[in-house]
Amino acid sequence: MQLDLAGKTALITGASKGIGLACAEVLAEEGCHLHLAARNGAAMEEAAARLRSQHPIRVTTHAMDLSTTAAMEALAEAAKDATILINNAGDIPAGPLDAVSDAALRQGFDLKVFGYITLTRLFYPRMKGRDGVIINVIGNSGENWDASYFAGSTGNAALMSFSKAIGGRSLDDGVRVVGINPGPVATDRMLKIMKVKAREMLGDESRWEELFAKYPGKRPATARETADLCAFMASPRAGYITGTVVTIDGGISARGSVI
Repeated sequence: MQLDLAGKTALITGASKGIGLACAEVLAEEGCHLHLAARNGAAMEEAAARLRSQHPIRVTTHAMDLSTTAAMEALAEAAKDATILINNAGDIPAGPLDAVSDAALRQGFDLKVFGYITLTRLFYPRMKGRDGVIINVIGNSGENWDASYFAGSTGNAALMSFSKAIGGRSLDDGVRVVGINPGPVATDRMLKIMKVKAREMLGDESRWEELFAKYPGKRPATARETADLCAFMASPRAGYITGTVVTIDGGISARGSVI
């Protein structure tokens, strides 16, 4: 399917690896110019050089910690030509209520929950009448609650509500706001969460790969599968989709199970 994304400009946060990097690769294939933002500048520069060599696009990197409003304002100014925003940066801590400190919780929420909201607030006015798209990569724990990942469940549920609330009205302004809820995805981030679950469920974090037996298809999703969905949602082919959250988890949430 031709997605008609050539010549558009996208900003992707958390773009140095995992889902963010996969989104950059897919959008580059579609001819999108890119702004990539993450803490790891060296990894992004390496990816940017590769993408420029493979595709006739502009790729600009922004190495920064996005956990403060000032940093997000600076990024929004530097990437003000973007009409596609993929909010993907986030690292909400895993663990049960008695294991996650207030400081860790606040740090995770500052980057992901408040980060997504702040960048949306900054970009939304600029996107009015420009067929702008804001995609919030959230996570299925927001609809599939997990006491051992209560912080993620809480933060993700908030972002689901945010995406629906803003996206429900946004098409009146020529903007679409959509949430994407990946389940387990084969990334470094997933590995950290899986080790916590293996410690709780099996008594040994080194046995985390055994948990794949409980997954649909005996595997997690790939980053590319998630990125392909993001690219479709960013495209004019999804022009009447807004104010909703699309889940990509192999049916885990539909089963009503954590894994």
